Amino acid sequence: MKDKRLYFLDAVRAFAILMMLQGHFIDGLLDPIYKSNDYIIFSIWSDLRGNTAPLFFTITGLVVMFLLKKAEAKNNENFRIKKSIKRGISLILIGYALRIPVFYWLSGHFNSYFLVIDVLQIIGVSLLILNGLYFLLKSKPLVLSLLLTTIGTLIFLSEPLYRNLALPHIPDVVVNYITKENGSVFTFFPWFGYVAYGSVLGIIFQKFQNKEQFKSIAISSFLIGGFALSFLSSMTLEALYYITDIKLFYNASIYNYLFSRLGSVAITFGIFYALESYLKHPLISKLGNNTLSIYVVHFIILYGSFTGVGLYRYFHHSLEPIIASIGALAFVVAVTFIVLQEDKIKAFLNVNIRKALLFIKLNTVSRIRLNRR
Repeated sequence: MKDKRLYFLDAVRAFAILMMLQGHFIDGLLDPIYKSNDYIIFSIWSDLRGNTAPLFFTITGLVVMFLLKKAEAKNNENFRIKKSIKRGISLILIGYALRIPVFYWLSGHFNSYFLVIDVLQIIGVSLLILNGLYFLLKSKPLVLSLLLTTIGTLIFLSEPLYRNLALPHIPDVVVNYITKENGSVFTFFPWFGYVAYGSVLGIIFQKFQNKEQFKSIAISSFLIGGFALSFLSSMTLEALYYITDIKLFYNASIYNYLFSRLGSVAITFGIFYALESYLKHPLISKLGNNTLSIYVVHFIILYGSFTGVGLYRYFHHSLEPIIASIGALAFVVAVTFIVLQEDKIKAFLNVNIRKALLFIKLNTVSRIRLNRR
């Protein structure tokens, strides 16, 4: 039986990238005096925004492992592995490139800030690790699922151990993947935990998506499991502490944002999967499949990648709430419009670059002929 396209995954990715756009805009440009939970609207916004990164990392693991298992079913997994590894390496390189201050370097000033780690590098490394684990255990999907579940659980449970970790004697290029002491936005721990859990879901979806009643069971499981993780995980961790007397369980329960956010991710998956029949619009699919382009364009416009000239430079923490809200909406529309016109922009640039090269070539030839005379 032919696999059904999981349109809800495109919709979730589109939703996550749009949430990221407005989140980065408002977080970077809104005046800090309004960033208080005393303002109920900001409190709600902040809570919703907190789900964006967990959603991104979980959907990454799901899609990567789903595609690997799908390729395996078609005896084409080697091509998929190579493609996924290339994707991982390119994400790491793009992540670094976006933070390179080209003109600052050209003026003779250098620093190591471009080595700080953001979402692209962590996703890239995660892809490389997932492909390695898959390659080693592709014939044992149950073992792979159990291993990934164990990895995700241990990463989440041990968060108090590395929360304030500092490794001053390790080179920045390595330590930035582990700690935030040099300004990294994301680190491998705990975010690979979400990727690991998502990968387990990818294995499950590929194996059972064509089974009768799978969709209804999956939706129910997402919603019930999500609410349980969101509202009962802290109590469960605390109970485990009293039962085992292992202090780590108690420490994890005090600041339990990882399991609770995983619950929010599951609820989001359940809602979008339930509404999948309404989410098959080509525009949604195109947005979901162009998250990297959207991320790159937004980084250039907002943070001034390469040039150092961006909205962040001129409006950093200076906007009133109404202006910030309107600006965020305009920013989302502008970035998505640019990306949706990507093919036309590429064609326009190709034509004009060729014209420019031809013009230069003809001028060069004309000058050579004149000089010979």
